This record gives sequence, C-alpha cells and structure tokens, in this order.
Amino acid sequence: MNTGKAPTRTHADIKEMTFERALKELEAIVGRLERGDVELEESIAIYERGEALRDHCDQLLRQAEAKVEKLTLGPDGRPRGIEPLDPER
Repeated sequence: MNTGKAPTRTHADIKEMTFERALKELEAIVGRLERGDVELEESIAIYERGEALRDHCDQLLRQAEAKVEKLTLGPDGRPRGIEPLDPER
C-alpha cells in the first residue's frame, strides 16, 4: 500500500562530514535549487539531502555550544570558576 510519502533516504556519508564541508554542500544545493536548473525528481532528492545536511550542521553547532564555557569572576575580579555559556543572556 502506498502512503504517498517518498521513501526515507539515508545519507550516511553526512554523519562523517565536518561542519564546514556540510555547510559548503548545503550552500551549493541551495544555489542549484534557487537557479532552478534541475529536474523535479533531482530537485526533490537534493532538497532531502539539504535537509539532512541542515540537521547535521544544527547538531554540530549544538554540540559546540555545549562545550563553550565562560569564566565566572569573584567579587575581587579574579577567576572563580566556569559555567556553561548562555547565549540568550
């Protein structure tokens, strides 16, 4: 029975990409889609790959943010310790 959804494609190679490489490929995909120089089926396929690349970049950024810490200072201005960086503050 066909549910109307395209089969989920795995993009195993993306999991091994650096942030920079994944972002560069994502930018190339966006450029191709914006130019409209690809056939419909290929557009769908590269759009799906673009989503996977975006998710991978997002995950890598969240991991990097989790590693960033800021120094806390005591009343005397000397370093007291560290705490997680809260970019919303």
